[in-house]
Amino acid sequence: MDFRLKVFISVAQNKSFTKAAKDLLISQPAVSKHIHELESLYNIALFERQKGDIKLTEAGKLLFSHAEKINDMYQRLQYEMNLLTENYSGELRIGASTSITQYVLPPILAHFTKKFPEIKLTIFNGNSLEIENLLHKGKISLGMVEGNSHQPSLHYQSFMKDELVLVSNNTGIYSKIEEIDVKDLKSMPLVLRENGSGTLDIIEAALLSRNIKLSDLQIVLQLGSTESIKNFIENSDALAIISIQGLMKELVNGQLKVIEINDLDLNRKFSFVYKQGNLGGLDESFINFTSRYLSSN
Repeated sequence: MDFRLKVFISVAQNKSFTKAAKDLLISQPAVSKHIHELESLYNIALFERQKGDIKLTEAGKLLFSHAEKINDMYQRLQYEMNLLTENYSGELRIGASTSITQYVLPPILAHFTKKFPEIKLTIFNGNSLEIENLLHKGKISLGMVEGNSHQPSLHYQSFMKDELVLVSNNTGIYSKIEEIDVKDLKSMPLVLRENGSGTLDIIEAALLSRNIKLSDLQIVLQLGSTESIKNFIENSDALAIISIQGLMKELVNGQLKVIEINDLDLNRKFSFVYKQGNLGGLDESFINFTSRYLSSN
């Protein structure tokens, strides 16, 4: 594919020549040169530049829509040609929610990069909503998310089961409690994930099924990662509801303990997510590789 189109796509997605340069590992003058060549080729401005901000012109929007399709077709071509010689190469951009990035992906990525060293792999991290937004913006082609919120323009494919559990530290005022009723949560100090998190979506939906709203809870704090929540809980009498995937070390070491919640279903699934009808070859290969890895471990 014409590298100038790749540069154009990056500038359009990042809305910045500087960020595109960092993204492509080239200089900013080189980015400007490629964009100027495209504008000279079509004899029309592709970007409006105002006070350090850039946005696509109408011509730029037209070119961007076609450039994305060309890029998708090129990636598919590369994948299918490489299949003939079993020489997998190309670029794969994946976005994963925080819990998946921290506790699920690392061993998968270690084995994947060992098996396919020619594939350039870039990982973006954020909460589930942020990952879905990156898909819409075209910055990634494949996401891995948690939660219930499904957008109609995206396709979701579950790949792993997970469970959210209530935890406390092992020395505080709740350390002797083994189980509670769901209504007891209303009177307990809780630390939860931030708005937009798939974990919070699951908790909110489960509680609503028991006629409890988030506003009914005593929420002490909302934090952006399981690690920050665990560190808070270890030094506080508050409790938290987090993924069992992120608790293995602390449960073994006796730093934290699980408290059962009666009559509350907090099971969920981690899912791949991608644009409807837009699953590229490398994306599909990564999905299949992940499924095989999880089934054998």
